[in-house]
Amino acid sequence: MSEQLKCFPRESRLLTPRQFTFVFEKAIPAVSPTLTILARFNEASSPRLGITVPKKKVKLAVHRNRIKRCIRESFRLYAHQLPNVDIIVVAKQGIGQLDNASIHEQLHKLWGRLVKRCQ
Repeated sequence: MSEQLKCFPRESRLLTPRQFTFVFEKAIPAVSPTLTILARFNEASSPRLGITVPKKKVKLAVHRNRIKRCIRESFRLYAHQLPNVDIIVVAKQGIGQLDNASIHEQLHKLWGRLVKRCQ
């Protein structure tokens, strides 16, 4: 994909439990203190994203939604650099206390690490 995604279309999302299970079975991890990225090569023509922000880790829905928006925006900006992989971003304890800039910074590092591990 030569240009950035302009939105987050249905084709760029992991939607079914089967798609999530596929990634969890043989995942390539990239880990930080508050986020884990799991990836697995797919047959699609572009990378796809799934997000899990557990209620147990981030209590308020507004905070979970903010975190998901940050993750989607970061993915949109970096999707053209990523190989054809299915990606699941899992939020961990402490992510709710980070501001948007910190989340974007962590994701920037993790996307780079993921690209290196997928080569």
